[in-house]
Amino acid sequence: MTDHETNLSAQERREAAERSPPAAKVVHAAVSNQGDDELDRPIGSLFWSATAAGVAIMTSLWVSGALHQHLPEAPWRGAVVALGYPMGFLIIILGQMQLFTEQTVVAILPLAREKTTRNFIRVARLWALVLLGNLVGTAAVTALAVYGHVQSNALLISMVEVSGELLKRDGWATLTQAIPAGFIMAAVAWVRSAEDGLGFWIVFTLAFAIGLGGFAHIVAGAAESWLLFWTGRADLNWVVGGFLAPALIGNILGGTGLFAVLAHAQVRAEI
Repeated sequence: MTDHETNLSAQERREAAERSPPAAKVVHAAVSNQGDDELDRPIGSLFWSATAAGVAIMTSLWVSGALHQHLPEAPWRGAVVALGYPMGFLIIILGQMQLFTEQTVVAILPLAREKTTRNFIRVARLWALVLLGNLVGTAAVTALAVYGHVQSNALLISMVEVSGELLKRDGWATLTQAIPAGFIMAAVAWVRSAEDGLGFWIVFTLAFAIGLGGFAHIVAGAAESWLLFWTGRADLNWVVGGFLAPALIGNILGGTGLFAVLAHAQVRAEI
């Protein structure tokens, strides 16, 4: 018992413990356990969950496009349009779907804890399946949006205008601007484990920060880049080499290279 607790009753000490945030090593253990669970899931479950996430992220583009469509030209227009960006992330993360940068980063902690060949293979399998499923889902749903006319033509035009912002930066800019997005999305799993019951606001706030900052997220950006491809605004070389590849590298650097490694390093001596 610490000195400042000696004047507290047993009930008051219990209340103090309940009001205290969990220790960093407790949060680390919770996220690591989540990573173990994800690594043990069957191939089919991972792929179809990731494909569903690729479809669901389209909600962000639909809502952002609708806001863009109905708002007047103004300096603050982009900030309000960014409010639509978290919508797909809310569906995916709160719905426990597989999202590259959010679910994949938790798998790094078991590997960081036990650097074995088995864990490396498990992580590689999860990353490959989730990325493939996310990209398949985004490609399919954007094709449906363009050729299936599931929204009005006016809304589609606004969605293309929102997506067209990707064309204003080169591959290097995409890579560097994907690093903060990877870091922020990796933080979602960590913060949600530390603050139980605030999942909606955690996801909304952090995803909004990505949209407001114009950072590059591999999955949300994939929906935008595929939309540009299906509407003839970009070719396949740009989709793969101009956006997907640099965004993937940046997200990995930010999510795994920065957040996951630092999150593990801060408790390494305690576990």
